[in-house]
Amino acid sequence: MAFFANLREDVSNICQKDPAARGPLEVVLCYSGFHAIVIHRLAHWLHKKNWFVTARFVSGVSRFLTGIEIHPAVKIGRRVFIDHGSGLVIGETAEVGDDCTIYHGVTLGGTSFGKGEKRHPTLGRNVVIGAGAQVLGGFTVGDNAIVGANAVVLNPVQANTTVVGIPARPVHKKKDDAKNHSRFNAYGVVPGDKDPYAESLNRLETLVRNQAKTIEQLKKNLEEIRKKNGAFP
Repeated sequence: MAFFANLREDVSNICQKDPAARGPLEVVLCYSGFHAIVIHRLAHWLHKKNWFVTARFVSGVSRFLTGIEIHPAVKIGRRVFIDHGSGLVIGETAEVGDDCTIYHGVTLGGTSFGKGEKRHPTLGRNVVIGAGAQVLGGFTVGDNAIVGANAVVLNPVQANTTVVGIPARPVHKKKDDAKNHSRFNAYGVVPGDKDPYAESLNRLETLVRNQAKTIEQLKKNLEEIRKKNGAFP
């Protein structure tokens, strides 16, 4: 019964988050991310029963059908939304919390080769991973965090924080984020967020431009002084 209750939650969640979804039937029949989650639950159950080869076979079938690769050992919470999903890879020791949203081209991967150790990331609750992002390592991405599209995350991400860039760096954090994170952030993009590195470069560019104008004005002033004094270069 819990299996079907989870299915209903998944379908309802997708209908709420995706404006392109016209109804539950379309989600059930046409959404590869939903199919991948359903098949993964079966593969994960088999893995917990120590039917490892069968579990890997089931996950392989899922990858063939959906283009989404999830290791059967991965722990996935409730109401996880995989949007589009093609090219998504989630490694063996990864964990995905409730209400997370993951887009296509994402890798939740590892940077070490030790068996039995935590090699892949853990996503907290309500995390959004934008398209093409790479989250690499056995660290935690905190609750309500947002990883921007194509970011490369190599270090832990604090809760309620937005990170962007290569390597990823924080660009947004507020103490009171309940209202800010109550809305759904498609593709890990938050309108109005600014990259502090880009802002620093913009300030530097403005400073150089102003200095160039000052130097040009000084040249003109010097030329006028020379003409008045009858001196020539």
